[in-house]
Amino acid sequence: MGVSNKITAVLNFTALLCSIPIMASGIWLASKPDNECIRSFRWPIFVLGVLILLVSLTGFIGAYFNKQGLLALYLFCMAALIILLLVVLIFAFTVTKPDGSYGVPGRAYREYRLDGFSKWLRDYVTDSGNWQKIRVCLAESDTCPNLTQNYITADQFFAAHISPLQSGCCKPPTACGYNYVNPNLWINPVNPSADPDCLLWNNDQNILCYNCNSCRAGLLGNLRKEWRRANVILIVAVVILIWVYVIACSAFKNAQTEELFSRYKQGWV
Repeated sequence: MGVSNKITAVLNFTALLCSIPIMASGIWLASKPDNECIRSFRWPIFVLGVLILLVSLTGFIGAYFNKQGLLALYLFCMAALIILLLVVLIFAFTVTKPDGSYGVPGRAYREYRLDGFSKWLRDYVTDSGNWQKIRVCLAESDTCPNLTQNYITADQFFAAHISPLQSGCCKPPTACGYNYVNPNLWINPVNPSADPDCLLWNNDQNILCYNCNSCRAGLLGNLRKEWRRANVILIVAVVILIWVYVIACSAFKNAQTEELFSRYKQGWV
């Protein structure tokens, strides 16, 4: 195996290692309650990581056994995957840039407005067709029941940094003026006309605020928070992959030159 092929093999092994955090971030995203309820959001990052792993493995085998056809296929596929990863990153940053959260006096947690998020997220995630399935899934999860196990008094709950999903779906908006009994039980609103969601709140544990716009907004808040965390890992990975790809292209050209020079020498011997 020539020097250039050795370099290419090492670089492909590095790219293979880069696929691991990408797949890990995909699994982490898929395990979140909100992504469990939105199937199309669950596995795209994980699948992308698997593809990078397979392509890197192809390049490693091609370099190790000096298979120029496999190396050419690797370079083409890796370029396509890097472009796809960049598109995913740009799209994710664009749709998660708007932040619909706002602070509430006397509360450690934030609340969320639906119109504060990107139009694509609002239209895709919270339209009536998708929301009915998401609503049922959220009601069956332990997102809201967990609050009653973790917080007992009002002071404990108001000082808690609960998730956007819990803030939007598990309690009524603060503006309604409901009185706290427990995190999932609120009574006697002082200002029920302050927000349309005030009248949608129901102490039935299967209903709560799952029909509220605040719940839709909380779901988008969760998605935004999680995807922006995952984007950090993806940025680091794509920078390394681009660096690996550029050097691999150079090594591939050098390998071809070495092969031509070897044939030329054999022709003269």
